[in-house]
Amino acid sequence: MDIIKKLTGKNPTEYEVVAKSLVDNSDVELFAKLVKQDDFLFDFIKDNVAKRIQSACNKDNYLNLLAFLKYYSPSYDTMIARVLYSFSGDELLPEMKELFLNGTEAEKAYAVKYFSFVQQEFLSDMLPLLRKTSKSDFEPLAMNSIEVLSLLKDEVSKAEALSNLESLDEFVKFDAVKFLVTYQAKDCLDKIVETMKYSTFAENIAAEIPYLLSFEDMFQQDSDSALLVLCNIINAIPEIIPISSVCDFCLYEVFNKLINEQLTSTVAVALRLAKDKFEELCSNDEYLFDADKNTKDEVQEINELLKKVNTKKLESFFYDELYDESDFVFFALDFVSEIEELETLLDSNNETLILKVLTLLKEKSSMTSEHKNLALQKVFSPNIRSVVEVL
Repeated sequence: MDIIKKLTGKNPTEYEVVAKSLVDNSDVELFAKLVKQDDFLFDFIKDNVAKRIQSACNKDNYLNLLAFLKYYSPSYDTMIARVLYSFSGDELLPEMKELFLNGTEAEKAYAVKYFSFVQQEFLSDMLPLLRKTSKSDFEPLAMNSIEVLSLLKDEVSKAEALSNLESLDEFVKFDAVKFLVTYQAKDCLDKIVETMKYSTFAENIAAEIPYLLSFEDMFQQDSDSALLVLCNIINAIPEIIPISSVCDFCLYEVFNKLINEQLTSTVAVALRLAKDKFEELCSNDEYLFDADKNTKDEVQEINELLKKVNTKKLESFFYDELYDESDFVFFALDFVSEIEELETLLDSNNETLILKVLTLLKEKSSMTSEHKNLALQKVFSPNIRSVVEVL
């Protein structure tokens, strides 16, 4: 029987022996094989393996884990760092600082995770380098560095990220959002949501936000902002956001809450968007083919829940979002059938909105040359004008 299967299996007489041998013998080859399996093992299995390895560690063998640091895994970094710190306290700090300065990217990432257990006053000399590694192309090193900067309450790096939200470069803005989310800068939520509203990466940014604040807490703070984040997330599943996010973000509970609340125009838009999306996900086996059982069950349950939503009852609410300043206008447009309502938006000052309206009119075989002429009087961007002209 494959030794990895024993370590990940359900039989204590097998996995305890393998875990003990792994640590006692500092079996780097086996650990490297285990790390290679990361993408093929469910999270709960990796959690079990981490607990088994931790249980096999003691004061006589824990230093053997140092040999594993060349092989990075986010599934085992916290466990390894915790074991090293619990048995050594701060005694290993000089060695871990040396790894952080001169080790491989993997070793640096483990070293920084170890720093997250260390007393903060011992890390002040590491601040400049942590700020640098928080921008590393090796994501685990960057994320671990940001977590330590947060523990150290480093206002310099936080202020830089906030400033980068104003960048003209969408990639810089998105990196700033990821920094602030990992930093757990909850006081920056409003600025992140504002960044999302006007970003071409709106859906990517939306997918980060629930890791900063749960939907339950977002709804308590600002329900319309929470709904706008929700709409962007729904739109992005599964092309941008993995379908497993329905479990990560507790979307069943979110939709159940909305169904049982007083209906408003923003709630109506979110529910209609969700109803269509989950019906689509469940009608095409391709979407759920690679999903685990929990995700499949959750998607099916959400779809059954949303079937209770009366689509006709929602329709009259959509028109309340058909104005320039609405954050929900682009979502609401997809559910509007009256041509007259669409035509009024051709007088918008938002060129992208005008293009969207024209596209919808064409899809409904209702676009006229007058519509195009009206649009061209309001559109000055060369790229959008060229699209309008060929519609």
